[in-house]
Amino acid sequence: MSNYDLHIQVWIDKADQDLATAKLVYLHLPPYLDTIAFHCQQAVEKYVKAALVFFDLSFRRSHDLIYLLEILAQNVDISEDLYEKASLLNSFSVEVRYPNQIIQLSQDEIEYAITVSEHFREFILQILSNNHA
Repeated sequence: MSNYDLHIQVWIDKADQDLATAKLVYLHLPPYLDTIAFHCQQAVEKYVKAALVFFDLSFRRSHDLIYLLEILAQNVDISEDLYEKASLLNSFSVEVRYPNQIIQLSQDEIEYAITVSEHFREFILQILSNNHA
């Protein structure tokens, strides 16, 4: 595996860890909704960054999923639906980490956040697979 491929794989591995953490917390500590939401956002952020690295697209340090998808759109068609899903997760990047920012989430919203994260994983892995030399 080249250093280039290894760098991309590290992003995917870290994203997978975030997604797995969200799922495990959901199963074993379901009241920790903000933690689950945060890890869903983090997973998607890292999946998208893996694709940006894959396409050698420069990006500034950011948690903004819309910004990251707009850069990725230089090489990949991004549907409006995907932007909407990313927008939902965007608010989970910073706000949920601090005690003065309480976001009320329902069980359905958390389950949807996990589903969105899984969808992004499939989407990004498909992009990488389709474009790998």
